[in-house]
Amino acid sequence: MILVDLDGVAVRRPDRPLFEDLSLTVQSGDRIGVMGRNGSGKSTLLRVIAGDAEPEEGTVRRGRGVRTAFLSQRPVLPAGTVQAAVGEHWEAAAILDRLGMGSLRDAGVATLSGGQAKRVALARALVAEVDLLVLDEPTNHLDLDAIAWLEDRLATYKGGLVLVSHDRHVLDRLTTRVLELDRGRAHTYEGGYEAYLAARSERAEREAVAETVRRNLARAELAWLRRGAPARTRKPKARIASATAIVEGRAPAPDRAAPLDLTATRRRPATPRLGDKVILVHGVGHGFGDGDGVGAPWLFEGLDLDLEPGGRLAVVGPNGAGKSTLLDILAGRLTPAAGAVDTGATVRIAYYDQLGRELDPTLRVRDAVAGRGNAPSWDQLKLMERFWFDDDAQWATIATLSGGEQRRLQLLLVLAQLPNVLLLDEPTNDLDLDTLRALEDFLDDWPGSAVIVSHDRAHLERTAEDVLLLDGHGHATTPPGGFAGYDAARRAPKLPMASPGPKKAAGAAPAPPPSQPKLRSPSTLRRLLAQAEREVADATAARDALATQLAAGEDHLTAARLARGPAAAEVRLTDVEERWLALAEELGGP
Repeated sequence: MILVDLDGVAVRRPDRPLFEDLSLTVQSGDRIGVMGRNGSGKSTLLRVIAGDAEPEEGTVRRGRGVRTAFLSQRPVLPAGTVQAAVGEHWEAAAILDRLGMGSLRDAGVATLSGGQAKRVALARALVAEVDLLVLDEPTNHLDLDAIAWLEDRLATYKGGLVLVSHDRHVLDRLTTRVLELDRGRAHTYEGGYEAYLAARSERAEREAVAETVRRNLARAELAWLRRGAPARTRKPKARIASATAIVEGRAPAPDRAAPLDLTATRRRPATPRLGDKVILVHGVGHGFGDGDGVGAPWLFEGLDLDLEPGGRLAVVGPNGAGKSTLLDILAGRLTPAAGAVDTGATVRIAYYDQLGRELDPTLRVRDAVAGRGNAPSWDQLKLMERFWFDDDAQWATIATLSGGEQRRLQLLLVLAQLPNVLLLDEPTNDLDLDTLRALEDFLDDWPGSAVIVSHDRAHLERTAEDVLLLDGHGHATTPPGGFAGYDAARRAPKLPMASPGPKKAAGAAPAPPPSQPKLRSPSTLRRLLAQAEREVADATAARDALATQLAAGEDHLTAARLARGPAAAEVRLTDVEERWLALAEELGGP
């Protein structure tokens, strides 16, 4: 059953098209992920699909009687209570509980934070009996358990699904087709997120090859025309001019001028070196109400924490457990109701919060970077370009930027401070995947310390070493095995208690305990794992180089000399990959 059909639709900004000549058919059972850089038009396209906006060109046809539910990036809820906004029946209450909003059923929607309003709007969409679900970043502001529940629910949904998400696990599990918006054009790929990455890389290679062939043919044409006899030079003048224009012309502009190089933000003077003491937390606690826990439960209490130089700490837990509150305390924005925070003398903190509170919507991008009324310096101009704010975008007001573009600007402003301690509160929300991967690459080699609040499993798998769990009942614990161990334990099925075994015969000798391998510390394992990762990269490069040489061999002697090389390189790569996997499993714990 066709739910919605887009034929040649277009939407433009004043300076460029978001998308043009886009055609897409969504049928019942389709699972379509919409991807593209921040500002490429993903949210706008979802609004067109949902019927919340009209395209400037093209036709949108909808199936007869098709019912649609739309979760927008910034939803608007009807006045009244949370329960009234979602529905009074039992399923509405159950979904609100799953999304962490059960305790706020009787609250007025006007009192909700932005994240709470997004969860209520998601509940409204999920409880509706519809044929088409259109979801814009549905995992934003959900905790890990809620995301897992949402995945399961959407996996069993029988209608059509179109979603935008930065969560790579969600995309890979739920989507069967990907639509990418790139420089005003739409590209469709069959398969989930992993298949999309492979197909996108192949498309980029094909475009590069096609551009090389085009320019080579033009050069050959130009050379042939210029070799013509003088008597014939008048006739091919137009062809010579055409070929010259092709040779001297440029390929279509890339989606971004260059990959986002966050390491380039570390200009001299270098990031200040951390001393032995970074942040020490002694018996810290905080609560609701007046902030002293009186008459209301503590968010957490008795918290002791020692953030190490170069440490990567993930703070996890259900919504409302106090994760953002803890970051506010570490940043010095909030004084704890109990305990003390001791910050090292060399520490320079930068806080990347999830609310964008430091962004004035009336400012232009260049004024936010250089200061209102100041002309940006050369370094500041280059910094904006590195973060993909070109000449036009630099003059745009922050209010006109997409949600993802505002988050990227905030990231620019944070890293431009050259901090040695980063506090990252939901850094993956609204960032496109290219920017997210660049941030993860930056954290791989960055020498400072980082505290990360996130519900994005792929991001925490990549960046986090240790975990602080706030359980929502006032307790704070550090699960063993780092994030990998915590996540494995969280997802493991709960086994029933074992029944007692058969009684041993009287006088039987007790069985010897199984020998246990000597345990290595997490820091040692992380160091060995990083070393193994470098060896995997080196072995992969060596294998590919040998394969390239073999393919380019000019004679049979060269081919014979190189023939055994790739096989040996493949064996070495297999060995180091197996060692990496063993180390990763040991670090993750049982």
